[in-house]
Amino acid sequence: MSGIYIHIPFCKQACHYCDFHFSTSLKKKDELINALCQELELRKGEFKNSSVETIYFGGGTPSLLTNDELQFIIDSVYKNYKVSDHPEITLEANPDDLSKERIIALSKSPINRLSIGIQSFFEADLKLMNRAHNANEAKSCLDEATKHFDNISLDLIYGIPGASNVQWLANIEMALSFGVPHISSYALTVEPKTALASFIKKGIIDNVDDEQAHEQFYMLKDKLEASGFVHYELSNFGKDGYFSKNNSAYWQGKSYLGIGPSAHSFNGKQRGWNVKNNSKYINAIAQHELPIEIETLTQTDQYNEYIMTGLRTIWGVSFRKVEEDFGLVFKDYLIEQSEVFINQQLLYIDDGHLRVTKKGQFLCDGIASELFKIN
Repeated sequence: MSGIYIHIPFCKQACHYCDFHFSTSLKKKDELINALCQELELRKGEFKNSSVETIYFGGGTPSLLTNDELQFIIDSVYKNYKVSDHPEITLEANPDDLSKERIIALSKSPINRLSIGIQSFFEADLKLMNRAHNANEAKSCLDEATKHFDNISLDLIYGIPGASNVQWLANIEMALSFGVPHISSYALTVEPKTALASFIKKGIIDNVDDEQAHEQFYMLKDKLEASGFVHYELSNFGKDGYFSKNNSAYWQGKSYLGIGPSAHSFNGKQRGWNVKNNSKYINAIAQHELPIEIETLTQTDQYNEYIMTGLRTIWGVSFRKVEEDFGLVFKDYLIEQSEVFINQQLLYIDDGHLRVTKKGQFLCDGIASELFKIN
C-alpha cells in the first residue's frame, strides 16, 4: 500500500498563522504543474512493487488549480504508477473556490474526497486568521458539497484568541449540522516568523490561552464522540468507514511519496524532503534532477517515530511490534519509561498495546518525547 502526496504551493493570500510553503504569485503555475508531472515520472521506480491507494492534493490551496489542471496531474499518476481499483483521491479546498458549478464539475472527476478548510463559522475568527473566505461562503459551500460528495472532511481551529467556549461549541454544532463524516481539528499554534507571532508580540492580538485550548479540545472530543465519531488520531475524528486513508498511512508507518516543493516522502527506512523554493524546484526538475534531501533513519529514529505516531492514534503502540522490530532492549526500555505515566493515569496498557488515556491525550506529544530513546 502506498500513497502519493502532491503539494500545490499557491494561495490567494497568506493566513496569519500559516508557516507552510506557498506563494501568492501564480506566475509560475504552468511551469510548476509540468514539473510535478515530470517528478512523478522521474520517481516511478520507487513504487515498482506496490499499488497507489491514495492520492492527496495538499498545499497551499490546491483548489486554485482548474479541474483540467488537476486531471492532468491525476493522468500523470495513472500513466506512471499502478493505481488500485478504488483509490481515495482527496482535494484540499477553500470555501471561496467551491462555487456550485465547481463542486458539480469536481463530483464528475476522479476526485472522491474533499477536505474543506473552514476553520471557523465566525466572521471575527476568519478576519483574525486572514482567511480568504467569509462565514456565509463556509456555510453555502458545505450546503452544496454535501449534495454531491459523500466523503467530506472539514477543518476547524480551536484556541483562537477571543473565541469563547460558547462560541467554540456553536462552531462544533454548526459543523455537525451539515452531516459530514470526518472532522479534523487543530489548536491554533503560534509559529515563529508568522504574522500572528508578530501581532502577539506587538500586543495587537492576545496570546493563545493554553488552558482554554485544553478545555476546547475536550469539548470537541466529547461532543463529536457523542455524535458517533471515532477519535482515531489526536486531531482527527471520523465516522466508521470514513477515516482518512491517506493520513492513516502516515500514522501507521506506511510508505508514501511526496511530490512538489517542500513535500516529504517516507519509505520505511528513509525520509526525504524536497527543496522549499518553487524556482529551485522547477529548475532542478527541468535538468532531470531531484531536488531532494534524504535522511536514513537509524533503528532508534525508527523506534522514536513509531512511539510518536502510535501514541497519537487509537491503535496505540504494540509491545510485540517493538520487540519484533527493535528488540527486547527497546521493549524493556519502553515498559520502564512508561511506568511513571501509567501511575499518573496518562497512559494505560490494553491487549498488549500502550495507549493514551483521555486525560493524557492533550499532552500526547510531550509524553511521547519522554518515551524516546536517545542515541
